[in-house]
Amino acid sequence: MAGFFKKAFQDMKDNAKAQHEVDKANMAAVKAESKAQWEEAKAIGDPDRRQAVFQAERDKQIAQANERKAAAEARIDAVKKN
Repeated sequence: MAGFFKKAFQDMKDNAKAQHEVDKANMAAVKAESKAQWEEAKAIGDPDRRQAVFQAERDKQIAQANERKAAAEARIDAVKKN
């Protein structure tokens, strides 16, 4: 019986240690993401920079929409051929 508890407590200790490593990694990731967002927000404070960032985002969205449109048209052509 004592061996059972010894093993159970060791398992709990190992699991807690492993979870602590996961928590540390997640915290470091959140901290890095937060810093990146802060730096981006500071950079966007300049009106010209802000306009460039927003235009880049709009261009990206337009490109994605055009890709979806081309894929849909290809599907339509494939259906019409059959």
